[in-house]
Amino acid sequence: MYIVESYTVAVLLTFVTMLCWGSWANTQKLAEKSWRFELFYWDYVLGIVMMALLFAFTLGSMGEGGRGFLTDLRQADPANLGRALLGGILFNAANILVAAAIAIAGMSVAFPVGIGLALVLGVIINFLATPQGNGQWLFTGVALVTAAIVTDAIAYRKKATQSSKVPTKGIVLSLIGGILMALFYRFVASSMASDFVHPQAGLLTPYTATVIFSLGILASNLLFNTLLMKRPFEGQPVTYSSYFKGGLKEHMTGILGGMIWCIGMSFSIIAAGKAGFPISYGLGQGATLVAALWGVFIWKEFKGVKGTNLLLTAMFLLFFIGIGMIIYAGTI
Repeated sequence: MYIVESYTVAVLLTFVTMLCWGSWANTQKLAEKSWRFELFYWDYVLGIVMMALLFAFTLGSMGEGGRGFLTDLRQADPANLGRALLGGILFNAANILVAAAIAIAGMSVAFPVGIGLALVLGVIINFLATPQGNGQWLFTGVALVTAAIVTDAIAYRKKATQSSKVPTKGIVLSLIGGILMALFYRFVASSMASDFVHPQAGLLTPYTATVIFSLGILASNLLFNTLLMKRPFEGQPVTYSSYFKGGLKEHMTGILGGMIWCIGMSFSIIAAGKAGFPISYGLGQGATLVAALWGVFIWKEFKGVKGTNLLLTAMFLLFFIGIGMIIYAGTI
């Protein structure tokens, strides 16, 4: 299987993760005018599973290092399969809440609040479990990211007070989703071998862990999204028949979104072999910055809102400096 052999390559992969995790929601924004996000989400999950399997049978099965996907799957301990599966269930619950928050409050709000919170809590959780990297630089970087989140919240408050509608529900969903999002990665990481070249018996390689994780998302979606369709956060209930009335464009947009997200997840897990789980996760969740850039400059979510330019500039600077410190933490 393909194994990252240098810290530089690992950091590059985490930047791809950052771009993927911060950009997939654009597919939801593209689809939302004609396609409810509950319907979009079925295709999104299918896209995740498809990409996980594609990686497993290509990068996860080529070369002589590590264990090939099918060999790894056959020798896996059920407890480790269960951890990766649980990680998928937790992620799905969190992601549905964040996706709902995007539909209600916009990308430039839901991502910095929800995913930003997930970054802070997730780095702490993963560092306590596997302390890799310089803690002082790592947590200073996280503190700056936290300051960026607070700055974005202040900018959002200005936007809300100048709007006829205050989507408080979007903030609440982002917060709950962020807390759950901070937990899923640790379960996946705990199912994996610490040495990818010579993986320990019973533990999973990154590719197997990602496939099982994606199946946890798929299985839990049968419950979570069905409930959401019957009791949506906003709008009228939707039916399964509505899903099958969607055109190829609607379905492919959701599948593309899921594939983009899964590329990010796969690269994050692969990079963790050299960068360590706290840094790999923390850099990937710099997606907050990417999503905020999309929300502010492409979707114009703060257009016409007075007094936010300086706040948004400060938010981006704090994110950039914080992410830089997290990268440096892995070099010392």
